[in-house]
Amino acid sequence: MCVESDGCEIEGCSSSDEVRTLSGSMSPGLKSNPDLHPCRPGQKFRAALLKCRSPAAAAGILSFGNVLNYMDRYTVAGVVLDIQRNYNVSDSRIGLLQTVFICSFMVAAPIFGYLGDRFNRKVILSCGIFFWSIVTLLSSFISKEYFWLFVLSRGLVGIGESSYSSISPTIIGDLFTSNTRTMMLSVFYLAIPLGSGLGYILGSSAKEAAGDWHWALRVSPILGITAGFLILLFVPDPKRGSADQLGGRIRSRTSWLCDMKALAKNRSYVFSSLASAAVSFATGAFGIWIPGYLFRARVVQKTAEACTKEICSSTDSMVFGAITCVTGLLGVVIGALTTRLCRQKTERADPLVCAVSMLGSAIFICLIFVVAKKSIIGAYVCIFIGETLLFLNWAITADILMFVVIPTRRATAVAFQSFTSHLLGDAGSPYLIGLISDALQQKYTTSALWRFLSLGYALMLCPFIIVLGGMFFLATALYFLDDKDKAEAHFFCPA
Repeated sequence: MCVESDGCEIEGCSSSDEVRTLSGSMSPGLKSNPDLHPCRPGQKFRAALLKCRSPAAAAGILSFGNVLNYMDRYTVAGVVLDIQRNYNVSDSRIGLLQTVFICSFMVAAPIFGYLGDRFNRKVILSCGIFFWSIVTLLSSFISKEYFWLFVLSRGLVGIGESSYSSISPTIIGDLFTSNTRTMMLSVFYLAIPLGSGLGYILGSSAKEAAGDWHWALRVSPILGITAGFLILLFVPDPKRGSADQLGGRIRSRTSWLCDMKALAKNRSYVFSSLASAAVSFATGAFGIWIPGYLFRARVVQKTAEACTKEICSSTDSMVFGAITCVTGLLGVVIGALTTRLCRQKTERADPLVCAVSMLGSAIFICLIFVVAKKSIIGAYVCIFIGETLLFLNWAITADILMFVVIPTRRATAVAFQSFTSHLLGDAGSPYLIGLISDALQQKYTTSALWRFLSLGYALMLCPFIIVLGGMFFLATALYFLDDKDKAEAHFFCPA
C-alpha cells in the first residue's frame, strides 16, 4: 500500500512502491497502518493522476508536442498559395514568412537554453506552447491589408516554438539512461518529419473542409493548448543530470570559451556542421516552394487552373505532406541500418554514408525540374527518392557529433550546430529562392509558363548546395578517425 503526504491510503500499491507527489517529490512505501483513512473522491483522482506521471508517458507527451510544433510550422506552407493570393504579394515576400520565423527561432533558442538550465522547464514549455498557439490563432484574423502584421506573427510563433525545441529534449535526457534514452530521443526526433508532413495535410484539409484557408491556422492552436495542459499535469521536471552515469571517466568540466576553441579546432565537427547547414538550406526551400512549383507545373500542363478563386487547389500540398511523412521515417530507419552494416567494412562509415546519400539525393532533385513540365507523377517519384536520401543523414549526423565531441561538451556542440544550420540554411533559403524567382520574372513577359520556369530555375540552386554538403561530409571522413580518437582520449584545453 502507498500513502500520500496527507496520510490518505492509495489502493493498488505494494509495500515496496513509491508515490510521486504533484511537486515531484517521492514518498517511500509504507506498511499498512490502521490509523490511515480511505481516500476521498478528490484524493483518488489525484492519486490516479500521479500514477500516470511515468517517464514513458512524459516522453510520449513531449513527442506529441514536438509533432504539433512542426505541424504548426508547416501548416502555413500547406496554404501558401492562398496566402499569396489573399495578400497579393510576390514570391520573395512569401519566402519572407519562413525566413522571419527561422530567424526569431534561431535567436531565441540560446535564451531559452539559458532559462531551461536554471528554472522550471515544464512551466517554460507550457508557456511557450500557449504563446505560439494563441498567436497562431490570432494571426488567422489578420486582414489582407496588413501582410506585415502576418509576417510579424510568424516571428512571434518562432519565439514560442524555440522554447520547446530547446528544452524538451533535456527533460527526456534526464528521465532515461543509456539505450532507453537513445530510443526515446529517436522517437522524439521522428516527430519532425511526421509533424512536417501532417502540417501540409492539416492545412489543406482544414481549408477544404471550411472553404476558407484561415481555418488552417485555427486547428493546431487547439491541439497546442491541449498539449500545454498535458505537460503541466503529467510531465515532471527531473533534477538536471539525474540520469547521467559518467563513471568518473571525465574528471572535470571546461569553460565555455575553452569548449568553443576546441570545437573550432575539431575539423570533423566543423565540416559536419556545414554539411548539416546544406541539408537545412534545401529542406527549408523545398518546404515552402515545392507544392507551389508543382501546382504551377499542372497549370502549364492545363490540368489545373491558376489560383484566382477563393480557394486554391490543395492536391500538391497534401501529396507532398504525405511524401514528407513517409520519406522522413524511411530515411532515418534506412540511414541507421545502412550505417550499422557499413561499419563492419570501414570505421569511416558514418560520414561516408552521409556523403553518398547527399550526392545521390542531388541527382534525383535535379531530375524533379527536368520531368515536372511533362509528368507530375515522375516529379513525385523523384521527390520521394531524393527526400529519402536527403533525410538519410539526420540520425547519422547526430552520431558523428557524439563520436568526435567529449560528453561534457556535447550540449554546447549541439546548440552551436543547430544555430549554424539555421543561420546558413533555412533562415535565408526560402527568401533567397523567392527573390531569384521574382528577379527572373521581371526580365521577361509574365506568363504561366515563365512563372513555372523562373521558380524552377531558382530552386535549381538547391541541388548544388546539396552537392556542396556531400563534399563537406567527404571532408569529415578524412578527419573522422583522428577526431574520434582525440575525443575518446578526452583531450582538454590546457589550464
